[in-house]
Amino acid sequence: MEKFKKMVAIEPTKLLPEWDEKLKDLAEETFFYEDIPTDAATIIDRIGDADCVMLSFTSFIDKEVLDACPNIRYIGICASLYAPENANVDILHAEKKGIVVTGVRDYGDEGVKEYAISELVRLLQGRGPAMWKDEPMELTDVKVGIVGMGTVGSLLAKTMKFFGMNVNYYSRTRKPEIEKELNMTYLSLDELLGKVDILITCLNKNVVLLDEVAFNQFGNGKILMNVSIAPSHEVSALRKWLDQSGNYAFSDTEAGLGEEVIGLPNVFAGKTNAGLTSMAKVRLAQKVIQNIEEFQKNN
Repeated sequence: MEKFKKMVAIEPTKLLPEWDEKLKDLAEETFFYEDIPTDAATIIDRIGDADCVMLSFTSFIDKEVLDACPNIRYIGICASLYAPENANVDILHAEKKGIVVTGVRDYGDEGVKEYAISELVRLLQGRGPAMWKDEPMELTDVKVGIVGMGTVGSLLAKTMKFFGMNVNYYSRTRKPEIEKELNMTYLSLDELLGKVDILITCLNKNVVLLDEVAFNQFGNGKILMNVSIAPSHEVSALRKWLDQSGNYAFSDTEAGLGEEVIGLPNVFAGKTNAGLTSMAKVRLAQKVIQNIEEFQKNN
């Protein structure tokens, strides 16, 4: 299995240090940068003549970068990759140039479901700085709607059914198998917004579904939780909705809600991604290295 000649991580991989060292064993020469590049020129300078480029989910490798770095053979994204249109690499242009781009799926989902349940319990029972209603509540029979029924959405649905919640969902494509398994109903987005008290969005990056009209349909005295890595809503519309009494918004990261609403008393946003636990980082690293080894074996 032939090693890469030069591997460059243009930004922190967010892997545990020992796994970065294992990555470095897969190339003859390595450069791992510890800060995030601010523009394409910096990215191009960092890549130089490298044939392998590694990155997390922060920087963007576009057509300009790809065209300026002709030696690239492989780009490894140390983060989720579900579809080209949601990637932080111009995958379609990379493919035209014969560059292989890989990412990872299904490594941090356990942490996300634990985050969702723990935050809802804290709010419903008043075990944090706020309480949803006048008296503590259980999760039992509370109406929750899940938007997006991929891996994370289906895991959340199963978890919330286990806790006795009334779960329905909307997704771009229906999932008859999980509907049958969980006795769960598919609704249009409009129907879901009008029926549930808690809305959880689990969408790909750059997918924005909730505008001011949608928030009006959702109504007040409600909870929005976004577990996507970017806002699933128009931030200005969320800000207006949060001005109404009894509304709460959650995300495991500030980036998941938008800077405009951070600091409001009814907004709860974490500093770290719930899917990046130490266990998840191990699963992520294992899959990142497996992707590289598969490439090196076949090329």
